[in-house]
Amino acid sequence: MTSVPQPGASADRDTDTTPRFTIGEVLTALRGDFPDVTISKIRYLESEQLVHPQRTPSGYRKFSLADVARLRYVLAAQRDQYLPLRVIKEQLDALDRGVGDAGSGADDVPAAELLPAEEFARAAGLTAGQLADCVEFGFVATDAEGRHRGAELPVARAVAGLARHGIEPRHLRVHRTAVEREAALLEQVVTPALRARSEEGRNRAAEQLQELARLSAQLHSALLDARLRKVLGG
Repeated sequence: MTSVPQPGASADRDTDTTPRFTIGEVLTALRGDFPDVTISKIRYLESEQLVHPQRTPSGYRKFSLADVARLRYVLAAQRDQYLPLRVIKEQLDALDRGVGDAGSGADDVPAAELLPAEEFARAAGLTAGQLADCVEFGFVATDAEGRHRGAELPVARAVAGLARHGIEPRHLRVHRTAVEREAALLEQVVTPALRARSEEGRNRAAEQLQELARLSAQLHSALLDARLRKVLGG
């Protein structure tokens, strides 16, 4: 996850906290990594006390480098770990107090590490029953000893986040089916390059697959956003 500058962490703290960027400049800086971010989203995060830009005498927001880092942290936590803003704010508050580290604990479980079911469920925010449903419906897998790989935590955390809104794992099978079909489509595109014997060719295929995955996720997000705007009458 994107790191957040902690109090005293910078050799030149004035540089990190000096207001210098307009909200439009912040939007431009963030959109490369977060294409869906908007000025309204930044204002909303400010209203939720997740970032604290200063105001000019005329009322315009001015953001520092530290403010931009905090926004990156929040957006990455939402995108990559599906954490609710309440949890993200707690993490940021702890960092501001000098307690803990944004990169420590369950969020830093290595992808290859195998976790017992109880520890995996706790790290994901799932109940034992919800984790069992995740296994039953194919969202996560276990090894012969019933352990789970750290690499599957992002999926489990997303399921946990949806469960907090009453959407249980059994309701999400359509997502897994759609992903399997989508992955099969992307695999067809890169299969010729994957068959290349040269390392360079395989590297190109890997880069292409990453780009296809990014664009596919962007399309999914845009389509869902458009559909939900209709739900809201927009």
